[in-house]
Amino acid sequence: MPVSFQVLARDEKTDARSGVLQTPHGDIETPVFVPVGTAGTVKAMPHELLEKLDARIILANTYHLYLRPGQEVILGQGGLHRFMSWNRAILTDSGGYQVFSHQALRKITEEGVEFQSHLDGSYHFISPEKSIQIQQTLGSDIIMVFDECTPYPVTEREARESMRRSVRWAQRCKSAYQGGRQALFGIVQGSVFFELRKESLERLCEIDFAGLALGGFSVGEPKLLMYEMIEHLNGLMPGNKPRYLMGVGTPLDLLSCVKQGMDMFDCVLPTRNARNGTLFTSVGRISIKNARYRDDEGPLDPNCKCLVCRRYSRSYLRHLYISGEIVSSILNTYHNVFFYLDFMRKIRNSIALNSLSELEERFREQYAE
Repeated sequence: MPVSFQVLARDEKTDARSGVLQTPHGDIETPVFVPVGTAGTVKAMPHELLEKLDARIILANTYHLYLRPGQEVILGQGGLHRFMSWNRAILTDSGGYQVFSHQALRKITEEGVEFQSHLDGSYHFISPEKSIQIQQTLGSDIIMVFDECTPYPVTEREARESMRRSVRWAQRCKSAYQGGRQALFGIVQGSVFFELRKESLERLCEIDFAGLALGGFSVGEPKLLMYEMIEHLNGLMPGNKPRYLMGVGTPLDLLSCVKQGMDMFDCVLPTRNARNGTLFTSVGRISIKNARYRDDEGPLDPNCKCLVCRRYSRSYLRHLYISGEIVSSILNTYHNVFFYLDFMRKIRNSIALNSLSELEERFREQYAE
């Protein structure tokens, strides 16, 4: 079965919508937060725990899997799902963002990107065609076009050149795409210049992708400017296709952008913060390393129903973190991922009941970001 998308409910007071994204590896209720599993694993989270949390989809990274273990290894074992022993949906990004983040190690040309491996310094080249070939070899359910992530700050001229290159690459990706059970998503670029974003979106709609992503956000631009840009783009995006906001963000980011019509999100924030001792609770973030929690026998979040909050005290979680115990990362990550997935469930339920504004009011009263 190929990937399909259906909107099931809309919030009357905002542009929020809930729906279902059907994939060969299961249905995904939207809006959805996609945990990031860069190297084929969500750090510190065995798949059994992700399944317990009812995570329906995770993100894996083309760049990292291409370098290690290599597409030949994964293909030889029947594809990424079998290699990972993960029978639910997988989204792979194209590697474009990783190329962006290793600026000192790469050279961009019209043909593609030459880069040095951050692992061993070896030289590699990825073109739009090769990125699609790698992702189709991996066998993920949703694959992304190879794009150039425009940095911030940037001049309008530089953003225009970068965006138009990404559009040309998107056309090459579509030409190389073999179809089948995988869905190919386009990525809108253009930095903080609305006319460039609009041009990118219009060109991608002409090429015709199964879904559309907004890339190049959360790279240093003012947050209010990001919100404004997404609000303007929302009204121009096709209503019958999933909308994916890449690399965003905080709980309030998710809530704000769901209200502006976004369906899918991914971000390393909950997992990376967990490993650094920063935990999301119903009243905001807390740093479990703080001395104030040394003797605190209370749960991490009294309003949370995850197994960590039901069983362990703040004092014990602090002790594990300060002691450098491996289980600290596991428990912290479990809680943060639970918090994000549970928050999205509440948002979906509120959209279905047409009560998203009430949820937002309660959440903003309690939550200090």
